Amino acid sequence: MNLVRLLCRHKTALVIGVLCLFAVVLVFLAKCTSETLKQTDSPGQAPHAEARAVAAAAAADHADAPPRAKELSAFLVVLITTGPKYTERRSIIRSTWLSRRDPDVLALFVVGTEGLAPEELQSLGTEQTRHRDLLLLPELRDSYDNLTAKLLHMYSWLDRSVDFHYVLKADDDTFARLDLLKEELKAREAAAVGTDRLYWGFFSGRGRVKAAGKWKESTWELCDYYLPYALGGGYVLSADLVRYVRLNAAYLKTWQSEDVSLGAWLAPVDVKRLHDPRFDTEYKSRGCSNKYLVTHKQSLEDMLEKQQTLQRDGRLCKEEVKLRLSYIYDWSVPPSQCCQRKDGIP
Repeated sequence: MNLVRLLCRHKTALVIGVLCLFAVVLVFLAKCTSETLKQTDSPGQAPHAEARAVAAAAAADHADAPPRAKELSAFLVVLITTGPKYTERRSIIRSTWLSRRDPDVLALFVVGTEGLAPEELQSLGTEQTRHRDLLLLPELRDSYDNLTAKLLHMYSWLDRSVDFHYVLKADDDTFARLDLLKEELKAREAAAVGTDRLYWGFFSGRGRVKAAGKWKESTWELCDYYLPYALGGGYVLSADLVRYVRLNAAYLKTWQSEDVSLGAWLAPVDVKRLHDPRFDTEYKSRGCSNKYLVTHKQSLEDMLEKQQTLQRDGRLCKEEVKLRLSYIYDWSVPPSQCCQRKDGIP
């Protein structure tokens, strides 16, 4: 009997010892796992949450994945880049070329809000409550140096959130004839001319790379001229090109000028580049022509006068005036020879 008791005691001690050893191993493994996770989530490396988000986005964009429902829909979207403090410009645009409500058109003013003071955020919130036409980008600090990043942010939002056909990108000193733009785009679709990969605006192909000033390009290495691009005061893109930009955003190099950047991004793509002198979108206006669809570098007074003339006389200009000659882009010659200014062109 004593022998049996002794054996039982030894067996119990052995079991307890094995259990204790197993517990120690578990604690050690847990500690190692915890340390590994800490190292993975350390600065300079992709945290698990970010990796999951990227994987989820990639899965959602897979061709076999069911399409996600878009929040909004419009035939033509208008995205107007503006700054937090330019409330008067936005107000004038609302009362002029955006005054006519059209269910086919969705117009939004794009503002980056990162780093804004509380009073600025409150002012934008009040404006948004009143008008419901602001696209606020909380992850973007709004500045001239961030214009290209702003373009990527707003096109990414657009492709994810809106079911649309075309987008007009404009500045807050631009005046646009949305009725005529929409009419031509509708006619283009009806005639089956080809609605895909449309890049429509006023193109430049002989622009020298800027070496100084606010347009200075410090990292441009492609050639001594910019690649052909539609000037950023106003141009139209079809929805498939916006999607192309969003899907490739992580691979796209950004330069100082957002319109130059877009031209470079689309350079290797099979797109329909449509040069149109009715887009008066250079660094200063060429004047006023009743044929213009988009006019850049407009003061508040210019916008009011154009709107009043349209309402009163049915034409854009109180008096047509030509300040600079225009050109028809010649795609058959090298870009440095593309753009010979001549009289008789709007």
